[in-house]
Amino acid sequence: MSASRPPIDSDRLWNDVMALGAITDPDRPYTRRSFSARFLEGRQWLRERFEAAGLSVRLDTGANVIARLEGSVPDAPPIMLGSHSDTVPSGGRFDGIAGILTALEAVRALKEAGYTPRHPIEIVDFLAEEPSEYGVSCVGSRAMVGALDAKMLGYTNAKGETLAAAITRVGGDPARFDEARPSAIAGYLELHIEQGTVLESNAIPLGLVTAIVGIVRVEIVFHGAADHAGTTPMAYRHDAAVPAAGLVTAIAARARDIADRGEGHFVATTGVLEISPNAANVVPGGARMIVDIRAEDAAVMDDFATWLDQESQAIAIRTGVARASFSVLSRNLPSPCDAHLRDVLQRAADKLGHSTMSLASGAGHDAAFVSRIGPSAMLFIPCREGKSHCPEEWAEPEALATGAATLFEAIRLLDGQNT
Repeated sequence: MSASRPPIDSDRLWNDVMALGAITDPDRPYTRRSFSARFLEGRQWLRERFEAAGLSVRLDTGANVIARLEGSVPDAPPIMLGSHSDTVPSGGRFDGIAGILTALEAVRALKEAGYTPRHPIEIVDFLAEEPSEYGVSCVGSRAMVGALDAKMLGYTNAKGETLAAAITRVGGDPARFDEARPSAIAGYLELHIEQGTVLESNAIPLGLVTAIVGIVRVEIVFHGAADHAGTTPMAYRHDAAVPAAGLVTAIAARARDIADRGEGHFVATTGVLEISPNAANVVPGGARMIVDIRAEDAAVMDDFATWLDQESQAIAIRTGVARASFSVLSRNLPSPCDAHLRDVLQRAADKLGHSTMSLASGAGHDAAFVSRIGPSAMLFIPCREGKSHCPEEWAEPEALATGAATLFEAIRLLDGQNT
């Protein structure tokens, strides 16, 4: 075996991705919502593929599927790989499953090359990484690291089932989450499609993720006065839509200025804008906004939230409307990727002759939670036009094979046997 040519079977990998993608709600390709019958069908398919590769398979108390190749050194911490097999509605064939199946192909290639790892190697299908119908994302990785609290477990879906009951229904045990936490890991590597256009635009095959951004979500509510749109003179109006509209443009302008400073990844989005009573002939009496703020630097993220608090109050005063509330709905800190693991991925790419670039992940991933218990890093591959969370989501077979080969080399480096 030539060290520069890992024995990746690109056809086998591609066929696996297409086969798992085909397990979908037929009227909504490509959909396997967490906790659904289709999701469990996909997991059973995964289990069979893991077992066919000679891996042992178990379900931990957080309902994460874990495939394992044993190592030669007793009690050595595992090298962990993985991602998730659930999707958003019509979510595509690559988000999540590319990480699991490239990991599987890398491990199969190691076995077929006669490689015996010192460390055990584990491939994890984390439960419900995508936002679930219970209002929580990254359920399995949260459970593994002790970040799924009683309040979250009590959240319900539209049918009244609690998240705790749903986890139990798919084989987990919320009363024993502590058993899901590994005593140690040698490192966690997660491959993912970029979900953006940077790699494709620059014709770069691999992205080394610097950090998974922090996310702050803020709700702002303005109260004005609903009046007749035809009979209320402009000077007498208290139109709640006016400060909301002004704030939307102010948010976009300030976010562009911050992004242009070169202080790392930064974006801000007004993703929810509701006007009430939402009638053509009524002056809006109320407006509600939800702003999503994401940054690689926690200080930059928090500074923007402080500015937003001040600016929303000021714009309300200028327009004669009351700012009824300013609420921080959630705040998750950025998760920097481990410098040593990033170096491992860089050396693996160099060994294969692939160019790389560094970039942040603007989306959340299980790696952000796994980083709480051990070193974690992510590897991006390009996706067509940056499309994701839609049926058009696409990654080329060559991109998947390149990612699998890089994982192959990275595992050997991390295991201490890559020469």
